[in-house]
Amino acid sequence: MSAPIELHYWPTPNGWKISIMLEELGVPYTVNYVNIGAGDQFKPEFLAIAPNNRMPAIVDPEGPDGKPISVFESGAILQYLGRKFARFYPTDERQRVAVEEWLFWQVGGLGPMAGQAHHFRQYAPERVEYGINRYTNEVNRLYGVMDRRLAGRDYLADAYSIADMASIGWIVPHERQGQSLDDFPNLKSWFERVKSRPAVQKGLAVGEERRSNISEDKNAQSVLFNQRAR
Repeated sequence: MSAPIELHYWPTPNGWKISIMLEELGVPYTVNYVNIGAGDQFKPEFLAIAPNNRMPAIVDPEGPDGKPISVFESGAILQYLGRKFARFYPTDERQRVAVEEWLFWQVGGLGPMAGQAHHFRQYAPERVEYGINRYTNEVNRLYGVMDRRLAGRDYLADAYSIADMASIGWIVPHERQGQSLDDFPNLKSWFERVKSRPAVQKGLAVGEERRSNISEDKNAQSVLFNQRAR
């Protein structure tokens, strides 16, 4: 391909999924930063490609039949890029099913539950013990599921795939989720193995300097947690 893919992004676990994938693929891409703390996700030009006002999203100027295509939702983006470049997303049906199982497990379970644990532990304006315990314990359960899956294997599916890319960013802030990787030795080994990949390191570093401490930014909290533009 000659024209770079446009990545609409902010450095969060969901955004990292796509920056990691693009780095792994080694394809040209440009970054359009969507400052979710400032309300950029509500701008009309972003809503035109991501109607759920969530990043990440991409625009591929060389999409199907050579025509541009926009894709929103991180799981859908990973699948699209995996199909387009025929990498990290196997064509063998059994292998593909395994990748999809763990991709959807992350999208529907690990990400939302870890996000809620993070919210109640770090950002809630008042300490809610029920919420803290509910989500911290659920993340602990999910870490256990992942740890058992990784017993005797290097990756979530048969080989390194988009399922691993989708999950790694949600393990990075494990301490803020109330978890210790020492309790999950197989997960810890996987985490170290995946995080040591050069492309993963590059993907995690995209826009790192733009990250801020949301717990101290009341305006960003209002935008993010009340879900309205400022």
